[in-house]
Amino acid sequence: MKIQRCKGSRDLSPGDMRRFRHIEETFRDCCLKAGYEEARTPTVEYLHLFTAAGTLTPGTLRRVYSFLDWDGWSGERVVLRPDGTIPVARLYIEGMESTALAKLFYIANVFMFEETGAESRERWQCGAELIGAGSALADVELITLAREVLSKLRIGTVELRLSHVGLIRTLLEELGLSRSEQIKVFDQILGGDTAALARIKPKSPELGRVMSQLLDLKGKSSGFLHNFKALFNHELPRLETHVDDFIEVVSLLDTLGYDYHIDITAGTGFEYYTGMTFQLFLNGEKIGGGGRYDALIPLLGGQNVPASGFALYLDRLMNQLPPEVLSQPLAQRVLVTFTADESRALKPGFGIVSELREAGYIAELDLGTRESADFGWALEVGPDRFVLTDRLGQKRHEVQSTTEVLALLEGKGADKAGAA
Repeated sequence: MKIQRCKGSRDLSPGDMRRFRHIEETFRDCCLKAGYEEARTPTVEYLHLFTAAGTLTPGTLRRVYSFLDWDGWSGERVVLRPDGTIPVARLYIEGMESTALAKLFYIANVFMFEETGAESRERWQCGAELIGAGSALADVELITLAREVLSKLRIGTVELRLSHVGLIRTLLEELGLSRSEQIKVFDQILGGDTAALARIKPKSPELGRVMSQLLDLKGKSSGFLHNFKALFNHELPRLETHVDDFIEVVSLLDTLGYDYHIDITAGTGFEYYTGMTFQLFLNGEKIGGGGRYDALIPLLGGQNVPASGFALYLDRLMNQLPPEVLSQPLAQRVLVTFTADESRALKPGFGIVSELREAGYIAELDLGTRESADFGWALEVGPDRFVLTDRLGQKRHEVQSTTEVLALLEGKGADKAGAA
């Protein structure tokens, strides 16, 4: 019987891995140049890390891969991590709380059960977390970093959508909903139910007007937020605080000339967010997102530390890369063949292969199965000479040393070498 891979999983072919590594390397390079340091957390974590004080929604928790990790006669329930941010927050609490500002990034797989198996249950993401900075400038730095990565990937025009979880949470409290009702409605919003707020009957006309305007809060400038703030004229101070925060972030984006779209009901994400959130879309597909989560580290037992972050969905980005970003110049590829006297050519052959690779070329031994058209150069190695053929320029050179071979490859030795 033919054995198949697990439902909901995927293999990454060599072509897939080229795309994967290109995204990974681009993300890592951008993060390192922005002063972020790489971190890695375990694939398996304790379940209570994700249940602590409601860090994940009930709907999300029902989809985690959970099992009992036996320890003698007792055991602790563990999970395959369903999220990348929460483990990084735990790492910070355990060993980095003395750091005034922690700028961390990771590349990790996360696991979430999906009933049909049609969608992947293992997903890869690139994430950045900024712990210790609570300003609007910090939020904008993360948006800028995400945009920089996507720009370098050359995947096209990305849409930036903004929302504010603090506004939604505070409005639910002002509406007089019980704690359980607030959690239920908030979970519906996080699950993508944009009509959840509209189904609530406000307890006063004033709140009705505020809620109506909030639901219609869609636009492309901070002016929309200023108009919304003027609606309640300092009579809802807790709501006003979040609006001011949102205005500050959006104003900075305006100054930078960024295009964005405000949609307050677009709150899909994790329950630990507390402030401004953003989502990134390409051709209607969500390819990343993030936001502020100031309450997460205290909820996990850490100090009262502000934090924000984002993740880019590596699996989805792989499908968006243009083919040209992965193409390798034929001029950098060399096919190495030994002469008939293989025993005497073997040592110098492996020697030149090593030097070519050290110099940055892709040097492959001809095992009789490779198409020569995939290579810009062909190198025949004999016991006492080399024959280098430029397949693009249709020139053949006989030389005596590896130094001459490298000079020809670099375009410096064509006049001195013998050409046939």
